[in-house]
Amino acid sequence: MRILVVEDTEDLADAIIQRLRKHGYAIDWAADGYQAEELLAGETYQLVILDLMLPGPDGQTLLRQLRRKGDQTPVLVVTARSRVDTKVDALDLGADDYVVKPFDFRELEARCRALLRRHHGIAASEQVFGNMVFDTATKKVTVEAQTVDLSAREFRLLELFLSNLNRVMAKDTLIDRLCSLDQPVAPNAIELYVSRLRRKLERASVVIRTVHGQGYVAERQDAP
Repeated sequence: MRILVVEDTEDLADAIIQRLRKHGYAIDWAADGYQAEELLAGETYQLVILDLMLPGPDGQTLLRQLRRKGDQTPVLVVTARSRVDTKVDALDLGADDYVVKPFDFRELEARCRALLRRHHGIAASEQVFGNMVFDTATKKVTVEAQTVDLSAREFRLLELFLSNLNRVMAKDTLIDRLCSLDQPVAPNAIELYVSRLRRKLERASVVIRTVHGQGYVAERQDAP
C-alpha cells in the first residue's frame, strides 16, 4: 500500500515515515502544499496523511481540490488544531478521519489500517480465506493454524492480492503500490517477491497465478 505524508515539520514527518515503512508501507513525503499538489497530480495513493497548516496551499485547499476532481482516496487529517469547528470543517470537506497532535503512533497506525480496510469494503482486521487467516492489526498470517513467516514487504504484497481477489494485478501496478519514489526497484523485484510468497503459501487456500502478458491474480482455491 502506498501512502503520501503531507507534513511540513521534518522531524514529525520522518518519524511517521520510518514507523510506517517498518511495517512495509511505501511512503512518499511532501513538505509543503506545492509538492503535495505535484505528487497528487502525477501519482496514485491508497491513503493520504494530511496536515492542515502547510506552506503554500494549506491542507483544506488540497482536500477541497482532491474531492472536487472526484478523487476518493482516503484522507487522514493530522493537525495541532483541536477545536471542534476545525474537525467539522475538515470532515465536511471530505476528510475520512482526524487525529490531533501530539498523538500516539499506535493510534495513527490503527487509523491508517482502518481507512485502508474501509476503502476496500473490509470491516475487521482479521480475514479468513479457507485455511488461511490474515490479520492486518497483528501483521500475522496463519495457514492451517500454523504461523507463516513473512517479511514486511511480503505481507503488504499479500495484502494487495487479498484486497483485489480475482482481479489481475499488473506488475507495474504492484511496484507502484509497494515502492515509494525514492526506493530503487530491480526489474525482476516483483517476480522474486511473488515467488517467495508462493513458496510460503503452498498449502494455503489462496493461490497466486501468473496471467501471461498481464500480471498476477490471487484466487481462492479450497480443497474439495
